[in-house]
Parts: sequence; C-alpha cells; structure tokens
Amino acid sequence: MNHQESQRPEKVNPLEMRDLGFIESGNNDGLDDNHDQDELADSSQSRQAVDESDSSEDEVAPRNTIGDVPLEWYKDEKHIGYDIAGKKIKKKERQDKLDSFLASADDSKNWRKIYDEYNDEEVELTKEETKLIRRLLKGKAPHAEFDPYAPYVDWFKWDDAKHPLSNAPEPKRRFIPSKWESKKVVEYVRAIRKGLIKFDKPKEEPRLYLLWGDDSSSADRTKHLAYIPPPKPKLPGHEESYNPSLEYLPTQEEINTYQLMYEEDRPKFIPKRFTSFRSIPAYENAIKDSFERCLDLYLCPRVRKKRINIDPESLKPKLPSRKDLRPYPVTCYLEYRGHEGAVLSISVEPSGQWIASGSKDGTVRIWEVETGRCLRVWELGEAVQHVAWNPLLELPILAVSVGSDVLILNTGFGNEEQQRKAKELLQIGTPTSSDDSDDISSVLSWLQDEKHDCIRLRHFRTVSSIEWHRKGDYLSTVMPAGESRAILIHQLSKKLTQRLPFKHHGLPVSSVFHPTRSIFFVATKKNVRVYDLLRQKLIKKLETQLREVSSIAVHPAGDNVIVGSKEGKLCWFDMDLSSKPYKTLKCHPKDITNVAFHRSYPLFASCSDDCTAYVFHGMVYADLNQNPLIVPLEILRGHTSSDGRGVIDCKFHPRQPWLFTAGADSSIKLYCH
Repeated sequence: MNHQESQRPEKVNPLEMRDLGFIESGNNDGLDDNHDQDELADSSQSRQAVDESDSSEDEVAPRNTIGDVPLEWYKDEKHIGYDIAGKKIKKKERQDKLDSFLASADDSKNWRKIYDEYNDEEVELTKEETKLIRRLLKGKAPHAEFDPYAPYVDWFKWDDAKHPLSNAPEPKRRFIPSKWESKKVVEYVRAIRKGLIKFDKPKEEPRLYLLWGDDSSSADRTKHLAYIPPPKPKLPGHEESYNPSLEYLPTQEEINTYQLMYEEDRPKFIPKRFTSFRSIPAYENAIKDSFERCLDLYLCPRVRKKRINIDPESLKPKLPSRKDLRPYPVTCYLEYRGHEGAVLSISVEPSGQWIASGSKDGTVRIWEVETGRCLRVWELGEAVQHVAWNPLLELPILAVSVGSDVLILNTGFGNEEQQRKAKELLQIGTPTSSDDSDDISSVLSWLQDEKHDCIRLRHFRTVSSIEWHRKGDYLSTVMPAGESRAILIHQLSKKLTQRLPFKHHGLPVSSVFHPTRSIFFVATKKNVRVYDLLRQKLIKKLETQLREVSSIAVHPAGDNVIVGSKEGKLCWFDMDLSSKPYKTLKCHPKDITNVAFHRSYPLFASCSDDCTAYVFHGMVYADLNQNPLIVPLEILRGHTSSDGRGVIDCKFHPRQPWLFTAGADSSIKLYCH
C-alpha cells in the first residue's frame, strides 16, 4: 500500500485552484509553452519550493473571516469583512484604469499578479506556482515527478492463492420475480382506479376563434402611429476604402465587361486605389445620393411588423432525391467528329437510329447514332442554319435551311415503297394556286434542284428556323427580317405556300406547332403568341418578362411551354395556370441557345454559350390542382468555346433518355444515363 500512496499526486490547496480560476479569466499570455523543456530538470526543486510556498492555505490563514458569505452583501459597505481580531477590513481605493494600465506596462512582473477579491489584496505568484498552473491548464498532474502511467498492482491476485474471495452459491432471489415489486404495482393500480393518483390531462385548445375580427387590443392598433426610426444605410466595406487590398480591385477586363452590362446589373461602386488622402477626388454622386436618400425617407412608407420566427430550412421546397428520378443523361458516351466548322443545328430521326447535323462549313451530314459512323454528306456551299427531320417514319426526308433557301432532301433510307413515295413527293409539277398567290410569288418560289435531286424553296430573306407539323405534310419557316411575311407555312403535297394571317407584334424568333392540336406558337423577342389556325384568332399571349427570347419548346402534352433567353434565364409557362411564367430559372451565365423537351420521359434541357447543358426533371401531372414538379438534375460539360460560342443546339433521343449536343468546337456529343 505504501507503493500505491507514493504514486498519488499531492493535494493542491484551494488557494492555488482559486488562483487558477483567476488566471483563466484574466491575462494568461505569460503562461506560454517556452518553459516545458526545463520542467523535468527542475522537478525536485519545484517540489521543494511548493512545500515552502507561503501562499498555501494550510500554513497561512485567510485574512478575511466571513466564511462562505457572498461578497455581494458588502458591495454597499465600506468594508469587505472582518479579520481574526474582529476588526473591519476596509476596502482599498481602486486605482484608475489608465493608471493601472500604465503601471502594468512599466512592471515586467505584472502578469504574475492576481487580484484576490476575497481578501482585497494582490497576490504575486512565484515561479513554481506558475509552473503548477501551467501543467494544470494542459491537463497534466501538478508535479512533474508524478507518473500517471504507473504499472497497475492487482491486490486481489497473488501467486499462492488457493481459495476465492467468495465461494457462496447464487441466491434464489436472483432467478424469481420480486414479490415486493408485484405488491407495489398492485398498490399503484388500486390507487389509480380509486382516483387517488391523477395524471395531467392535455390542454384542450379553444374551438372558437374570431373569424373576421382582430384579437389584438386597441393599444396594439395605435402602435403603428408611433415613431418608427428609418432604416440605417449600409455601412461601407473593405472595397470602398481609399486604399483597398489588391483582391478587391477589378482587372481591366472586368471593367470592360461592366460597360457591356445593362445598367441595373452593373455594380454600383467600382473600387479604386489612391496613394494618399490628398489624391482622393470629390464624390461625384454626393448630391444625387443624398437626394435619393431623402426621397426614400420621405416617400417610402414604414410599417411596424411583427417578426415571425420561422426556420429558413422549412421554407425550402422539399425536392425528391436525384436517385429516384433516374434515368437521365449523365456522362458523354459518343462523340461525332467530321465537321470542320461550328455545328449550328442537329435533328434526330423519329426512330432514333440516325441523326442529321448542319454546320458552318456548308455541309449536312447524317450519322448512325449507335456507332458514330458518317453515312451521307451534302456539300451545300453555304453555312447551314437549321436542319429538321420529317416526323413521319415512312417519309425519310430532311429540311435544311441554307441562307435564304430551304432544301428538302431525300436521305435515301427506308424500303423501296418509302423511297418511291419520297421521290414522287419531291417532284414539282404544277403548283396549286391560292388566293394570295401573287403576293406569295414575290417572296417565295418552288424550284427543282437537279444537283441534289430535291426541292428548293427560295425565300426573299434569310431563313433562321424550320419546324415540321406532326403529320409531316406542313412545315413553317421563319425569316426574322421578313416583316409582315416573316413566317410562312408550306404544304409539301400540294406545293402550296401561305403566310400567317396574323399581324406580327415584334421581331419573330422561332415558331412551333402544337403536338396534338391545330395551335401555332410564335415567339418574338419579347413575348410568345398562341394562335388557333382553324379559327384564325389569337388565343393567348405569354408575357415572358425577358429581355430577348432565343428559343422555345412545347411539352408533348401541349399545355406547358419553356422559353430560353439571351440573358441566361429559362421560363416555364403553365398555359392552364397563367399567361405569366410559373417558374423562372436563372441557370446559365451566358445566352441560352436552345431548349428541348423529351417525348416520353419527364425531362427537359437547355444549352448555352457557357459550354454547358443543364438537364432538368419536369413532371407534368394529370391533376390540374397539382403544379408541375421541376428539379435540376445534371450539368453536362465537355464542349470547348470557339469565337465566343459554346453549345449551340441540343436535342433528346425520341425513345431513350439520351441527349445530343452540338458545339462550336465542330463536334457532336451523345450523353447517356
């Protein structure tokens, strides 16, 4: 037992522990770790010094004898207690903070001094006491010679042991239920039945409430008439300093991009650096800012509102997990290379076996989707603006816009019957005359192209987009500079052309046929107008609230429309809900070049000049009371920028959850799930 006692740490007196509390709340900068190396060398000396220390309560009794009485009782008195002789211990005059600071700056040992509030005196710690406190702050034993990892001595095992400490058998009460506990349970049950023990009933909320009235008192109603202080202006930050750090200063390229921005998007303040206060010019907008501030204070109504404590996380919409929304395109599976210029447009054949592409190099190529093999190439000699495959499987023809001409090419696919039908359709006989044939003949002519064995529709302005009707006999062309004759609808079987009998309010950008009904969508730079072709009247005008519309796509059900803009915003319209956007997504930092819906999967995508394509989950429910569910899924990257252009076109595979993207880097990529 003597060996065990020798391993225990010596007792730390209460005064040292109290001093430790003062050190933790006060200045402990002097207790650094620079003296750790000489602790073990001075261990025996410090042990002896601690024993001889005069700050131990075991040797020196405290001057104040009030015991455990709180010192707050003496805060209004002139004394703090009584000494051992019964005389009052008067409070010392507190030194001014400035004088105490100056004294502490002059005294090099000031960090060792501790104010003892109990005895109203300053105690100076010795070097040995600071070593003890330093070890305690580190979680070590107070004395360095103490070994906390001494070998354990098991006092209950020895070499000559013959008998166990207890060899009594297990008592029977450990294996049978307790009779006393069962009697106690019976007593509680009887007391509950008699009503002697009563439980707290849940508080019932009042069923009656004021339906139309205000339950606030008249005093609360008059509070809004009280003075409401104006909101304080935002304080300046580091970037508004006259000599800010380099990371706050914009480069010359960033300053040039600010000039290209719209005024509301441009930063209000551009940091500048000055070498001194004398070189700072007068603030040019001082009077204007003061005037606007006065207008804000004068014209802006202020109302006292009660702040509601709501968890911000609860306000976020609960979106499903992306794992539950599979399949959707994730990774690049194939890359189609062969074009020498930027690929401006792509179109997928209705069966999904072939894909057509038109490029700036003046060629139209047809690729096999699964292998990436190029099957046919047409040299047209001019940049191909748009390609569109006929939606009928039995009619393998392709519409291509080249400058002001639209070529309807025979792809050569299909069986003999389909080829015979396609060749008959692409032969021009006598065009059927219409009521406005004289007006149309001046802007369009049907020509037979012998070189490519196709039909050439020659327009009077550049054609930017082509869209087929679902039956495959009609197609619409858009000429942005065509004014009142900017949109024309052509009938392939009768070789007939007619212009849209509506006035175009704005510059047309694109046009789309409704998937199931005789409805026609015309997208101008500001709005989208929906026309009924049978009744020949305007049905609805969709207000995009965008600066400039760039593309449009219609959901396969026909009641929802997505619109892309040149400011990187994408608008989702629910036509049954409102003429204003249901959702506006700010996803791309640059222009959106095209948007697309999938025919069978709840997917839609957008591509932009920032070399990315965004894939979204867009579920439209049959229940009209349930809003569409829009969830962002994936950002597809892989294209490189060329001449400031990125991904120019994107199309979904008609049967698989695959996405094709055409880029300015003259490549086409296929993204699969």
